[in-house]
Amino acid sequence: MKKKENNYVFIDSNNLNLAIKDCGWSLNFYRFRVYLREKYNVSKAFLFIGYVKDNQDLYTNLQEAGYLLIFKPTLEYKEGKTKGNCDAELVLQAMIEYKNYDKALIVTGDGDFHCLIKYFIKQNKLKKLLIPSQSRYSALLKKFPSEYLAFVSDLRKKLEYKKKKTQ
Repeated sequence: MKKKENNYVFIDSNNLNLAIKDCGWSLNFYRFRVYLREKYNVSKAFLFIGYVKDNQDLYTNLQEAGYLLIFKPTLEYKEGKTKGNCDAELVLQAMIEYKNYDKALIVTGDGDFHCLIKYFIKQNKLKKLLIPSQSRYSALLKKFPSEYLAFVSDLRKKLEYKKKKTQ
């Protein structure tokens, strides 16, 4: 009998959230976590997110859905924009956990992760690169073999967040 894989996912949450919103819908993070567990045998889901004090309810909901949150302090700019780039944290956590999982899934459309993905492919450690939007992602990621690529935007029917109707 074949041993069930023990895979981890590393999610660039800002890239995922903005790309899906650009596609015109919102992701149901609870259903996404179930999908990752059932489709890819993901036992741990690391979600990298900028920390904003007023978003505590969001963080609690994500943790209750089964995500392990890795926070990055954010900076607020004069024009009101908040920035919390988590790229380095994602790469570091993927390498810290390297011996604890069979294969990794990376969720991003950001070309900054090209070197990590290339390394994982070379080490036979990449399960999938889940790109949020098929219509908009880094040309650097288009260089990888299609067998490694999947698109969250193709999963709208399964993963779209729908507000509950009130009576």
